[in-house]
Amino acid sequence: MRSFIATTVMALACLSGGSAEAGWYCGATSYRCCPQPCQPTCCYTSYKVERQTCYRTVQETVYEPEQYTVQRTTYKPTWENKEVTCYRDVTETAYVEKNYTVQRPVYETSYVEKSYTVQRPVYETSYVEKNYTVQRPVWETCEREVRRTVMKPTTEVVQRQVCKTVMDRVEETVNVERCYTVMRPHTVQKTRCVDRGQWVSQKVYHPGPCVPRCVQTCYGPRIQMVQTPGFCTTKRSWCPNVVQETYNCTVMRPEVVRQNCPVKVCKVVPRQVTETVNVTVCKMVPEVQVCKVPYRTCRMVCEQKTCKVPVRTCKMVCEQKTCKVPVRTCKMVCEQKTCKVPVCTTRKVPYTVTERVCKMVPCTEDVTCTRMVAKCVQKQVPYTVCKMVPVQVCPTSNCDPCNSPSGIQQESAKPTPTPDNPPKADAEA
Repeated sequence: MRSFIATTVMALACLSGGSAEAGWYCGATSYRCCPQPCQPTCCYTSYKVERQTCYRTVQETVYEPEQYTVQRTTYKPTWENKEVTCYRDVTETAYVEKNYTVQRPVYETSYVEKSYTVQRPVYETSYVEKNYTVQRPVWETCEREVRRTVMKPTTEVVQRQVCKTVMDRVEETVNVERCYTVMRPHTVQKTRCVDRGQWVSQKVYHPGPCVPRCVQTCYGPRIQMVQTPGFCTTKRSWCPNVVQETYNCTVMRPEVVRQNCPVKVCKVVPRQVTETVNVTVCKMVPEVQVCKVPYRTCRMVCEQKTCKVPVRTCKMVCEQKTCKVPVRTCKMVCEQKTCKVPVCTTRKVPYTVTERVCKMVPCTEDVTCTRMVAKCVQKQVPYTVCKMVPVQVCPTSNCDPCNSPSGIQQESAKPTPTPDNPPKADAEA
């Protein structure tokens, strides 16, 4: 359809007979400058798109629920009591004497002489002369004069005034308040809890132990744990009865007692005293002394000495020795012994057990079920059809003076066939 519209537009451009610019306007004439006389216009054929809604019949499958009745057989359990005779195994143990042979090992020790070679070291000492050089110190004594300044003390006696503080003792009597604590008795009533209970005898039931027994079931004989009859014992228990009692109690409570006591106090009072004291003063007077100080010098003198150095050599000497090696042999000695072997014998003991037997009784009942049934239904489905309808168009032209700012005369609007976008239903048509 798009190619058809393009062909139509090209034909209209050729029929317009105008310039190339007129063809640009899809058949509408356009001029740069308007001439005095107006050019005649012609009619042309255009196509208009028309849409039409149609209906078509479509078959569709629909599922509808349908109920139906079915008879179903069920089984209900019914229990019945049945006495069954069972047998349990009773095991008895007997001892049988049995002889058996054991082998006891007997060990014997014998000695075998064995010769072996040892190497004994023999040491020899020899002396070798060796020369060495030693340095012997030689000491020489010399004297030299040494001058030194010695400070010599000189003593003088000088009198000086010395002030000193003397402490005098003064006694005074002062009253001091003394506090002490005295414990005095007080009677107080207290409450205590006393148990006035008594012993009570109670009977206690003890269940019997569980014993394995053979029980006949619907699946055959099985071993189950069966509880044996219990027994009762008397138990003495203490039944408490707590009663509150009031009693008198003597309590020692502390009391503080204050007392004024005279106390002698000794004070020390300072006093200044001036005295004249002879003081010995020592002065140091310098004095130069000259003395000779001996000193020693040492020089080393080389000497040659000879000494004998002991050299010890070792030689290995072979010797033959003999020793006795203990060899232990074992012999197995057969002995007969007797032991008692336990032999277990089993015997069947019958007993009666009541069992509940289960029987399945058939029963028929009606059950309502639902199933889906398929049906074909016809319905109308709408769809759209597009058609091209030819239309005769005769445009009217109005010439105006060419006084537009751009110098281009606009003609009357010429309808241009522009088809709408075709929907998907057009493609199906």
